Amino acid sequence: MKNILRTAIFPVIMLVMTIGILWFHHQTGLPRQSSPENVALEARNGGYQLISSEALWQLYKTTPRDILIVDTRQGWEYRSGHIRGAVNFPMEPTWTARWTSGRKLKQLLGPDKDRSIFFY
Repeated sequence: MKNILRTAIFPVIMLVMTIGILWFHHQTGLPRQSSPENVALEARNGGYQLISSEALWQLYKTTPRDILIVDTRQGWEYRSGHIRGAVNFPMEPTWTARWTSGRKLKQLLGPDKDRSIFFY
């Protein structure tokens, strides 16, 4: 009896695992092609706005204390060159990073709710 159960259950378990692996692998897929339209759509869906580099430069020149610029690249990229005054907050491109870095980001942004914050 044990041998029959082992023979019948093992293939079913392997089939379920294979389907699960294939499903999760399919879900990752390739990222969408980056285009201005896709970026604008993602911004709208995410509830944030885009700004041109020229408009940011004007704000930076006229009211530098009223803005916070956050460089989300990795530390080595930040050290190789960044916008003067920008603070580094590396954002890992994983779905878990959103949950693990929330408290740190809140500390970085601080209590001032009136300033504009720009991420790049």
